[in-house]
Amino acid sequence: MSRILAIDYGRKRVGLAVTDPLEMIANGLETVPTMKIWEFLKDFLASQDVKTVVVGYPVQMNSRPSESMEYLKPFLKKFAKVFPGLHVELVDERFTSKMAMQAMIEGGMKKKQRRNKAMVDKISAVIILQTYLDMRQRLI
Repeated sequence: MSRILAIDYGRKRVGLAVTDPLEMIANGLETVPTMKIWEFLKDFLASQDVKTVVVGYPVQMNSRPSESMEYLKPFLKKFAKVFPGLHVELVDERFTSKMAMQAMIEGGMKKKQRRNKAMVDKISAVIILQTYLDMRQRLI
């Protein structure tokens, strides 16, 4: 059975989440420095059966792409070249960082732990992946 990988791409860090083999549950995977993402992706995708990759799509309140697209476009272009067989879906990532912070608060994390940006990025990737799974479920 295959998995779905979610990517919350950032200039400094990349948050990653993955589903279980039944593609039902979103789990935080890792936060990787952006400069090491290609090495991580090559290793991970070589060892896992991933057919779909979900990437957070930075959108403004007026539904137009945000200025962060300037950094995401080259990543998406290279991703398509390096992994041509993988299907890529873009998912609106508005408010994922705020939702991640709220989840950390509700989960009882102390203030010092919530300052960990890597944790926020990983939880944001989980939210992006769960959003995709929910959208896919509504289409069935």
